[in-house]
Amino acid sequence: MAEQGGTANRGVVQRMLSVVGVHSLASSLWGYVDTTIRWCWIPNWLPSWCPTSTNQLQIAEDSMLRCVNSAFTKQFIPISSGNLLWTLTFCSEGVKDKTPMVLLHGFGGGVGLWAQNLDALSQRRPVFALDLLGFGQSTRPLFYTEAQGAEDQFVESIEQWRTKMGLESMILLGHNLGGYVAVSYSIRYPGRVKHIILVEPWGFPERPDTVEPDRPIPVWIKALGAIFRPFNPLAGLRLVGPLGPTLVQTLRPDFKKKFSSMFSDNTVSQYIYHLNVQTPSGETAFKNMTGPCGWAKRPMLHRMDRLHPDIPITIIYGSRSSIDSNSGSAIKDMRPHSHVEIITIRGAGHYVYADQAEDFNNRVLQACDKVD
Repeated sequence: MAEQGGTANRGVVQRMLSVVGVHSLASSLWGYVDTTIRWCWIPNWLPSWCPTSTNQLQIAEDSMLRCVNSAFTKQFIPISSGNLLWTLTFCSEGVKDKTPMVLLHGFGGGVGLWAQNLDALSQRRPVFALDLLGFGQSTRPLFYTEAQGAEDQFVESIEQWRTKMGLESMILLGHNLGGYVAVSYSIRYPGRVKHIILVEPWGFPERPDTVEPDRPIPVWIKALGAIFRPFNPLAGLRLVGPLGPTLVQTLRPDFKKKFSSMFSDNTVSQYIYHLNVQTPSGETAFKNMTGPCGWAKRPMLHRMDRLHPDIPITIIYGSRSSIDSNSGSAIKDMRPHSHVEIITIRGAGHYVYADQAEDFNNRVLQACDKVD
């Protein structure tokens, strides 16, 4: 499907160039653009330019998890089309009969980022952390280019994973993109979800109409937007090649601080780097699900009325986050006869679970205690 879309785009561009009288430039110009775009994608080329590999990603993840004290297993769970979902399983004898909690990371994340939460959350119930399809160590397939198609692939991969794991029902905890996928899954499979915990969820509100009639967007800004729109969000990280690890450390020094109780070196930045310079499969899916400025093409608030009223929701925000918590209030207003709890954790930003891990863990445990 992606190849068909690329062929169609090639034809459109060539026809447009022909109309304006530069038909002779059509092939050469498109060839340059096409090569540039593919330059950010080609997996066989990446290792020679970006200092990464699947083995290095695995080593980086192991480093992230070395401070986790609880016993756990790691395995690839096979789903359809030969795809595999990388899964961590925490299930001690004393809690195996409790409703399990499934952790879904956000955009650009992976299971290793739950390092400060896994011990605490797994003391009272089984916990499963998985790399979403297209992210982390999970298979990175081609996604549909349409927003709904890409979303459906995420949802169905989780349902196939649940079936393989033999889970009757579960508590879904999702951060960022993981929260969006958790609700989409719960709408389609309500009987499998006992509780939804949304942590700084992405994709719920509609894109606001902030353009004032007397202050139109300058043409040069629109032009820049059009130029960069074809590229994936993290393409720049791959384009800088061997400078990538230093770039992550320079632009996101806060990640080192978030995990300072566990690591004093660059363990976290190394992990984030290797997560996001592999084949950008899930990244491309996310891009296809977003419109201008990162707003969701299919806002989840438009579909909250389809979520079964018996499914309780807990929404957790950080007091210092730039994410607008108005979506939480909107969900509460839309579900007057359902349980909706909004929690704000002081001193936390978007990565609530890392910024204030102890407070986050306690709040999540309290919410889950209401299930069983």
